[in-house]
Amino acid sequence: MTKSKFSGLGVVVVTPFLNNGDVDYRNLEQLVESLIVGGCDYLVLLGTNSETSTLTEEEKINIVKLVIHVNAGRLPLMLGLGGPSTQQVVEHLKNDDFTGIDAILSVTPYYNRPSQLGLYEHYREISYHSPLPVVMYNVPKRTGCCLETDTILQIARNCDNIIGIKEASGNMNHIMKLIKDKPDHFLVISGDDAITLPLLAVGVDGLISVTANAFPKMVSKMVHLAMNGDFENAKLIHNILLDITQLSLKEGNPAGIKAILALQGKMGYYLRQPLSRVSLELQQVLKEVVSFL
Repeated sequence: MTKSKFSGLGVVVVTPFLNNGDVDYRNLEQLVESLIVGGCDYLVLLGTNSETSTLTEEEKINIVKLVIHVNAGRLPLMLGLGGPSTQQVVEHLKNDDFTGIDAILSVTPYYNRPSQLGLYEHYREISYHSPLPVVMYNVPKRTGCCLETDTILQIARNCDNIIGIKEASGNMNHIMKLIKDKPDHFLVISGDDAITLPLLAVGVDGLISVTANAFPKMVSKMVHLAMNGDFENAKLIHNILLDITQLSLKEGNPAGIKAILALQGKMGYYLRQPLSRVSLELQQVLKEVVSFL
């Protein structure tokens, strides 16, 4: 059973494009509906795998409006809002319209490689100015900096409206210590599909998934079974999904998951530069694996 509107399964909604490069709003609408009826607990908009860094401000606004409309209040919505400049993030928090949004997902400031003190002060400013609950996002392989355990715990204890963290560091010792020492209210959410099952066994509060874009029912069932203590049946689904999850990451996401979605007929296989398609060899392997699921 989930204990919070942001425990269980969240999905980072990918952004479909047309062959002319425009956002494919029709297929985005259908994708969102499939995630809602597929058993997901909440949706994450404008995340890393939404190719958000390639979207214009107008496209971001239109995507959020469309998802809010399609969702029609059925699931909680979390909005990605982060960047390398604390001041710019704060300006968005102070001035943007968050009607229909339930929480903010804010990645660590990338490129600048701040110290732990700098990261603490960054999130303290976000906490002070955010009109919504905030979930931090720790993904050092993309940002070049890592929130250390003690820093996360300090933020969790001192910033009331920072309610959790999406952990994609891949450091099991770090995540287990964080789970052990965190305040009761603070959520630790897996950001790695492939290692979510063992993380659920040690107490994470769910998963923010990319794989669930293509397989929402399977990922949802796996997460919910494990959260209810049925690890035997959860493991059966995990083992089915493991190869496809790892293959989708082999040449980068969202290229991998978009290749799968295209094979499923859910959208065209288009990305925005500098991202490019996975190799023809990997596409063939994905085709063979997807045919069995």
